[in-house]
Amino acid sequence: MISIGIPFYNAQQYLGYAIGSVLSQTYENWELILVNDGSTDNSLNIANMYAEKDSRIRVISDGRNKKLPYRLNQLIEES
Repeated sequence: MISIGIPFYNAQQYLGYAIGSVLSQTYENWELILVNDGSTDNSLNIANMYAEKDSRIRVISDGRNKKLPYRLNQLIEES
């Protein structure tokens, strides 16, 4: 199993492309962990939409902006 982590903050313009890139891989034994860092745009809705369609995708969101270093450490713990 490979864990892929994507932290995001107000990334609605690019998040779908990033998730689509993971989904298009030929290797199938992976999990995608999406961590919202307090986005105020439509990013969280986009992430949740993909998670509803694929059980290998998890979305974590606490509604707070804790910055990238915190979120990267969180991804390590979650994987």
